Amino acid sequence: MTVITWLVEGTWQACTEAARRFAPAGADIVLLHVAAQDVSDVGHGAFAGLLGRARVERDPGTAMEHLASAASDRLLAAASERLGRPCTPLKRTGRAETEVVAAAEGADLLILARDGDHTRPGPRSLGPASRFIVDHASCPVLLVWPESPPLPLRAADAGSGVR
Repeated sequence: MTVITWLVEGTWQACTEAARRFAPAGADIVLLHVAAQDVSDVGHGAFAGLLGRARVERDPGTAMEHLASAASDRLLAAASERLGRPCTPLKRTGRAETEVVAAAEGADLLILARDGDHTRPGPRSLGPASRFIVDHASCPVLLVWPESPPLPLRAADAGSGVR
């Protein structure tokens, strides 16, 4: 059994705990972190705008790529330590939603955290990337709350804002 756990800054702890709790013993757990490509692209673009006045070794996009890779390494190491069992770290770069869906192809379970509005249950508790992943993943998906889930609304209170 292969379990993919998508780790994002701010919600990785909940996903790691879910993997520890729900992945069966002996499962291959993959801890996945996706770094956005567009940030370093901006740095490369700014460097290219200098029209030959700068040296290649001073390209800020390259520095941003190194910083993103180091941050990804730290997050994966912390998650691996928290998981406390054998796992495979996987770093990808690109659009998070497409990279996660691609990584989950052939997996038996994908774990991700809700990343939208945490004040109430429902569709808005998923951000755009998570919504895309839930809609396009080819395996079962386990959604976890990054903190305690909100209290469910009663039908009588739904329009009043009372909880």
